[in-house]
Amino acid sequence: MMMRQLWTAVVSVGSLVATLAVAPVPAHAGQPGAERQAMAAALDQLVADGFPGAVAYGRVDGRRWQVAAGVADRATGARARPDDRFRIASNTKAFVSTVLLQLVGEGRLTLDDPVERWLPRVVRGNGNDGSTITVRQLLNHTSGIWDPTGERSFWTPYLDDHDWDRVISPHAVIARAVAHQPDFAPGASWGYSNTNYLLAGLIIEAVTGRDAATEVRRRIIVPLGLRHTSFPVTDPEIHGRHLHGYDLAGRDVTTFSPSYDWTAGAMISTAADLARFHRALFGGRLLAPAQQRALQTLVATDDGPDGYGLGVQRMTVPCAEGPTSVWTTDGGGPGFTSIAATSLDNSRQFVLAGNVYDIDADVRGLPPVPASAGALAALRSVFCPTD
Repeated sequence: MMMRQLWTAVVSVGSLVATLAVAPVPAHAGQPGAERQAMAAALDQLVADGFPGAVAYGRVDGRRWQVAAGVADRATGARARPDDRFRIASNTKAFVSTVLLQLVGEGRLTLDDPVERWLPRVVRGNGNDGSTITVRQLLNHTSGIWDPTGERSFWTPYLDDHDWDRVISPHAVIARAVAHQPDFAPGASWGYSNTNYLLAGLIIEAVTGRDAATEVRRRIIVPLGLRHTSFPVTDPEIHGRHLHGYDLAGRDVTTFSPSYDWTAGAMISTAADLARFHRALFGGRLLAPAQQRALQTLVATDDGPDGYGLGVQRMTVPCAEGPTSVWTTDGGGPGFTSIAATSLDNSRQFVLAGNVYDIDADVRGLPPVPASAGALAALRSVFCPTD
């Protein structure tokens, strides 16, 4: 899954709010229960505008609610339910950066370690040099390493051959990346690249001696009790109750190998589980203070977000009384689009997932999701209480 930021221009992969926020809808969330009603209306709008189904989670102080609209499976007509699983795509990156930051806190590596120290001879050739790229630059996307998933040719086995369970290993993706010249010199600019997080996964394995998915499970999924969250490596199926994912033509692309995506975006979760992770992460429960500051130290980006940290980003929500800043993670990949947002004081949370994302459209520079005002309206229902 290409899983670039959902707040970028329409031509980027994952432009959820930029694409869907055609005409903001007032949230009218100034009285008890109004937030839930406004969110439900926003999800109905998403469905009316072309998403088969959508699920969402909201929290304002101690009040929590979940809503769903539309269908989880177009073939059977089964209704979408709030606790349906979905592929979270690049939301995975925050889990991975958290594990690496925990290892930094344990003194097992530093963010300024060169990639070459942990992955000798992996990033080398064609202008790529792992000795000049740091772990921090992988996590905040300032490494300059190219991302082959931005090319349609990468997706040929899936889009043209319909070989949905084709395994493309992370090592193969990295090899394709370093066979290409870097986009820029390390630290000279910012550019979102899934290759960065595949390398981050390999560094987790080099430091711990265990596979990266196991480290995410033992350090985050199990301690937080994320019972509906999983980290498949090659299994193309979503197990348990779940949304089916679709492209813009209505083709079911739920079955899709996560192999190439790995630590860049292979995880599966639910809205409530993703919210629980966000609550713990931005509430300071997963990282020591120094690593929490590193997580939230921003670099400037060339589009959408106010800034990108280490696997997380800060965004501004337009509200009638003025802009509201939030921490976000997001993801877009075959069949699924999602975003999670948390207020800076951790008192408000929002998670939204819709079951359309068209990779073929995206790599052709076209919007990968239906245009709708519903996404921004749902977001505002939580973060704009007086609208």
